[in-house]
Amino acid sequence: MSKRAALRVSGIVQGVGFRPFVYNLAVKLELNGWVKNTARGVFIEIEGEPEKINEFIFCLQNGGPPLARVEKIDISYLPPAGYETFEIQESSGGETSTLVSPDVGTCDDCRAELFDPSDRRYRYPFINCTNCGPRFTIVEKIPYDRKNTTMKEFTLCPECAAEYHDPSNRRFHAQPNACPVCGPKVYLKNARGELIEVKDVWQRVKEELKNGKIVAVKGLGGYHLCCDALNNEAVSALRSRKARWEKPFAVMMRNIETVRRFCELEPVECELLESPRRPIVLLKKRNDVVLPEEIAPRNRRLGVMLPYTPLHYLLMEEFQVLVMTSGNISDEPIAYRDEDALERLKGIADLFLMHDRKIYRRCDDSVALVNQGKEVLIRRSRGYAPEPIKLHLHVPHILACGAEQKNTFCLTKGDNAFISHHIGDLKNLPTLVSFEEGINHFKELFDISPEIVAYDLHPEYLSTKYAHDYPGNVTKIGVQHHHAHVASCLADNRENGPVIGVSFDGTGYGTDGCLWGGEFLLCDYENFQRVAHFAYVPMPSGSKAIEEPWRMAASYLFATYGSEMDKLDISFVRALPGVWPALKQAILQNINAPLTSSCGRLFDAVAALIGIRNTVTYEGQAAVELEQAITPGETVTYPFEIRSGSQWQIDWKPLFRSLVEDIKEGTETGRMAARFHNTVARIILETCLSIRKEYHVDKVALTGGVFQNIYLLNLAVQLLTEHGFRVLTHSRVPPNDGGLSLGQALIAYHKVLKTGKENGPCV
Repeated sequence: MSKRAALRVSGIVQGVGFRPFVYNLAVKLELNGWVKNTARGVFIEIEGEPEKINEFIFCLQNGGPPLARVEKIDISYLPPAGYETFEIQESSGGETSTLVSPDVGTCDDCRAELFDPSDRRYRYPFINCTNCGPRFTIVEKIPYDRKNTTMKEFTLCPECAAEYHDPSNRRFHAQPNACPVCGPKVYLKNARGELIEVKDVWQRVKEELKNGKIVAVKGLGGYHLCCDALNNEAVSALRSRKARWEKPFAVMMRNIETVRRFCELEPVECELLESPRRPIVLLKKRNDVVLPEEIAPRNRRLGVMLPYTPLHYLLMEEFQVLVMTSGNISDEPIAYRDEDALERLKGIADLFLMHDRKIYRRCDDSVALVNQGKEVLIRRSRGYAPEPIKLHLHVPHILACGAEQKNTFCLTKGDNAFISHHIGDLKNLPTLVSFEEGINHFKELFDISPEIVAYDLHPEYLSTKYAHDYPGNVTKIGVQHHHAHVASCLADNRENGPVIGVSFDGTGYGTDGCLWGGEFLLCDYENFQRVAHFAYVPMPSGSKAIEEPWRMAASYLFATYGSEMDKLDISFVRALPGVWPALKQAILQNINAPLTSSCGRLFDAVAALIGIRNTVTYEGQAAVELEQAITPGETVTYPFEIRSGSQWQIDWKPLFRSLVEDIKEGTETGRMAARFHNTVARIILETCLSIRKEYHVDKVALTGGVFQNIYLLNLAVQLLTEHGFRVLTHSRVPPNDGGLSLGQALIAYHKVLKTGKENGPCV
């Protein structure tokens, strides 16, 4: 007896070959009906024998194309309609509830065709299929059909059209489908923006790279700046022109065998490098094969990615390693529009490798590392966004605006949290424009009209000002920075509170007006209690102390020794700049010397004090190099005190007195770096033990940018676990401010749920 089932499939089921999978499955099982894309997902009506319908549904749930992600299948049964065939129907619109696939790397089938001389797409730099290629960066709106992408400008030739409409073909409804006859084309321009007429684009580009030139390369989500990584002069020129003096460059290596030549490689790292997401993976450098130090100065790790577009594969043919860094000037967003790239990068690039497929949304490379066999995201962007983070509860339409550094925003709907691609540091107009454009795009893609807007408490953040100015009748909720970090870690692990949140970072606006960053919070999503923190210390000249860590070192020493500091017989004190006496007076008179409890500033101070770095050229540099300096095997810790009161305070003065004694005794820098890290881990343990004894909470969340420090993270987890704590760390979202917006959204939801719609900070 025939039976008919109506199905609605939700998830990442558009632009990933899902409809041809459904079609071929139905034909194989001799079922009739139809399938179509809508803004609300993929709708299917299937008719035939009940056993075969059950098998069909099982295959939908447990099979499918590589990039598809079925999250839910709603099933209802109807009287038979008498369908005689199975067909793919025209897409339709409506309320949007479907998801958009991230951009994904070139699949093996397309790569084989790319280098097959007998294939009609031989050496065509835009080869793709339903299993790979651009998605998020070209889609303008839903449903994901060619007419709603930037590929609408290219009319399919007869051969491509035949593939596109053939359900048995790998390119059935592959929206970016194209070939040399009908698709995008590459071309070259010089630094003046003039078209360069050449017979072979690739030969010319390779010659320029071999001659030490810098090439701006238009990729999936924007422009890269590229040079031969084995050419010291080229790398130095790129640093100088880009004004990126010491921050490590990412590199692209030809294949996994090349990566093994230059880096240590674990199986999980290999899998991550070769995955369709194709992030930059931070790998340990090999000691026996050395790349130019200029690529990643004073860093034991190297940011490596493999080619992820056909264009990259063609570019890498004659090179082992190319520097592949974001196409921007430091602190600006990556360039992605052609005219903008020509204007902004003309002083950096000697040559522009361009193409005429428009990028609709810029998207930087993602950055990840592997720790204890688990992927940890440092920057979540290309290959990940806009795939949602699945929540363990259903929430309304919320916009969370994030913070200032490493900004992302987050929009929520149901059990989906759509965290944006990496926006950058919200310190200038171009980045603010990118932030606003991104929010508008996500709202349209996912049909979200925020009812609640969450923001950081810092009044000068551009994201906060945007939230305050957000139009309409929406509830606006201010969220404390470190509470948001802890909530982000809870959501990352699909957990609820209460939890001891250890939130360590560089800075965050505190409810007392001071700059927090070394916090122990007892909290859930709704509320937090600050139960412990590092003792306050002045930041001489405010934000300038971030750029010049010696100021923090001097401030800690002055707080520890007072007037006796000047008598300390150590090189740091002897070399203090002439401005120090004036700064000391400013501290005493409380002039431009805000108080901070920041653990990040503590790391800066120690790095400067033991001679690693007095000034920095990028955020977190001193702390990064302090971790890199560690001598393995050191077990000694420095003393510290935990002072009781209304809040426990960690007194670091004993630490600095012991550190100074080590300096006087000529202790090796690496041993002092290790001892300091051991001490911070011990502080975390002892403070959490005190909190557990008082409040009977044994779950700990480690969060904030400081926990990108793998040595500290692993040691803290080890100590806490040994003492019976359950420890939560990050994996799906970054521990730094790139994951903050997720926590803001969840806190705002619980605040409104508990107290009703009222504006104000969540404390």
